[in-house]
Amino acid sequence: MPSLPIDDENLPLYTVGQVAATLEVQHAFLRRLDEFGVVCPSRSSGGQRRYTRQEVTIVAYVLRLVQDGLTLAAVRRVLELEERVRQLEADQDALRAAIVERDALIARLRAFGKIMESQDPSRR
Repeated sequence: MPSLPIDDENLPLYTVGQVAATLEVQHAFLRRLDEFGVVCPSRSSGGQRRYTRQEVTIVAYVLRLVQDGLTLAAVRRVLELEERVRQLEADQDALRAAIVERDALIARLRAFGKIMESQDPSRR
């Protein structure tokens, strides 16, 4: 069964009016998010904002943070820090995978007698 455009969470399908109605916010709130660089939707050929499902989810999260008392500048910083944490976690996963590969290579080399215990970097 072919996938539908609506299945792509990164496809800009939703207008300001649709997002505002769905989340029960004012159009001006969505424009402010764009002005502050919190959520920057793409633009249609006519210049209208178009939101992806992922962006709508972010706007809903931002709305909760604003309702909890954060300013838009603070919200933008929270989103930046959360993205940085995701990047660091991905880097950490990559490093762990590299260590596993290194250890497997060392074990194979040791099995063939190509490395001596004193040269083993995993023992340092």
